[in-house]
Amino acid sequence: MSEPYDPKAALHHYLRAIRENLIWKLDGLSEREARLPRTATGNNLLGLLKHCLNVEAGYFGPTFGREFPTPAELVAGETFDADPQADWYAREDETKDGLIDLYRRVAAFADQTIDTLPLDAPGRVPWWQPGRQDVTLHQVIVHVCVDLARHAGHADILREQHDAAIGLGRENRNVPEGYDWPAYVDRLSALADRFG
Repeated sequence: MSEPYDPKAALHHYLRAIRENLIWKLDGLSEREARLPRTATGNNLLGLLKHCLNVEAGYFGPTFGREFPTPAELVAGETFDADPQADWYAREDETKDGLIDLYRRVAAFADQTIDTLPLDAPGRVPWWQPGRQDVTLHQVIVHVCVDLARHAGHADILREQHDAAIGLGRENRNVPEGYDWPAYVDRLSALADRFG
């Protein structure tokens, strides 16, 4: 007989998978490669990771009356006032390995919030608009999963632009092995050109 469906466990499973995939996108990259801006607005793989760890620290911390044990390691409100992009890049004194370690500690902190509270636990997101600040843990987990999944998609594209490393995750690449990607791109380009 199968176990009853547990919505919190399911949500938590997907959140953990998204985190691991974000971290995986940094595998094998040098400090420079991880930091290098890859879009016109400066998106970079290490910055995506830093942003996501700050998202989790905020939503699973102050929203539920908790504070990360070492808040000085996170990007705070005053920092955003001076630099609204402060959580989108690694400072010179931050390293790839250091930020990955920080993300793992933030994840453990967030997991404690999720493990301790029921899905209907009330929270308050202080940086949201008045009238929309009251939330439940369920809403926050869904919100964070959506936000992180969006950024994991960004990371997929940035990493592919760097070295053609593609795939969903370490254990499940979720793409055809041995596929002739240049021929595929040529075929799609020829199709697009018919509309030019």
